[in-house]
Amino acid sequence: MKLELSGIEKSFGEKRVLKGVSFSAESGKAFGLLGRNGAGKTTSIRILMNVFPANSGNVLIDGRPIDYSKIKFGYLPEERGLYPKKKILEQLCYFAELHGMSHSDAIRTVDYWLDRLGMTEFRTKRLDTLSKGNQQKIQLITALAHDPDIIILDEPFSGLDPVNAMLLKDVVKSEIARGKIVLFSSHQMNYIEEFCDSIAIINGGEVVLFGDLHEIKRNYPRNRLVVRSLESDKIESAYPDATSRTESGELILLLESPEDKSAFMRELTENYDIDELKVFEPSLNDIFVEYTEKQI
Repeated sequence: MKLELSGIEKSFGEKRVLKGVSFSAESGKAFGLLGRNGAGKTTSIRILMNVFPANSGNVLIDGRPIDYSKIKFGYLPEERGLYPKKKILEQLCYFAELHGMSHSDAIRTVDYWLDRLGMTEFRTKRLDTLSKGNQQKIQLITALAHDPDIIILDEPFSGLDPVNAMLLKDVVKSEIARGKIVLFSSHQMNYIEEFCDSIAIINGGEVVLFGDLHEIKRNYPRNRLVVRSLESDKIESAYPDATSRTESGELILLLESPEDKSAFMRELTENYDIDELKVFEPSLNDIFVEYTEKQI
């Protein structure tokens, strides 16, 4: 299954919020939708989910307009939308039934997810008695219990400690393996890099970068080397006009041309004690800053 947003335009009054947004995501893969606050991510997601219509453009499944009566969505919002005074089982079943599940099926699948996420002991507790991280896991169950085709996760790791983050990673990976379309929206670039095959960056209501993340990185000029060495100060002194440091202190050597790479690597290994030497690839954070630093 292939999901596409094609030429989506949206205005609120005189304000043009989306300006021909287009991107696609496929089953069995994770897709990252990135952008600064106010860039148009949430509006794109709401149009995708049919919360409100676009002024123009199309949401397509396998090239045809999406049939919202047949495609099920699971949505984990950044801002929690559950009832703090209600018992957990009661409201989880309520949300599952809103998606068409019978009461008995809702209880069965909710109990499965409570057990999967280590939350069975809180089954009859009120939501407001739980920690922030455990509330996030309950919110996640509302997105997954009805077995959706498309799962949209907005800042899913917010409030989770490392153990619970690992648990959520396992859940997301299993949903991807089951052939679901998983769409991430997050400012935590390390998670996007870990999960996502492809990304789209929105800036000022426009998609300024879209494609396979590995290909995007590979297409950057390969004219920088990362050097780890106990003699990095000596190397820096020997090439003062070509060296810089990353935030973590790694030495970066800028070459005049990518074709100089092999000869320069040989020169370094012959003259210095080198622990690691590799071509520099930008992180997703570097790419994000490059494409969004100047807000359109």
